[in-house]
Amino acid sequence: MDLIELKGRWNEVLDELEATDRVAWLAFFDARLADLTDGVLTLDFSDATKFQDGHNLMKTLPTSSHASLLTAIQKILGLKLELKFKQLLIGF
Repeated sequence: MDLIELKGRWNEVLDELEATDRVAWLAFFDARLADLTDGVLTLDFSDATKFQDGHNLMKTLPTSSHASLLTAIQKILGLKLELKFKQLLIGF
């Protein structure tokens, strides 16, 4: 599966995530799918109107939320992926 196909089915993943882990769903709902290479999904949360000082989602979300997203992806799409978060560099 490539990034375009994943984007086309992302709402299915989010629906599954909402049903199983609403906190994770809230966190990942605004994520943009930035890249899918070699089994690593890169998510981008860059949005200067929401996060003027930047953030590091990896540090603020419990590991269980990451696991919930990966489980939803595997259940809906049959893919075992790893997550990567694009660095947010704003607010200089």
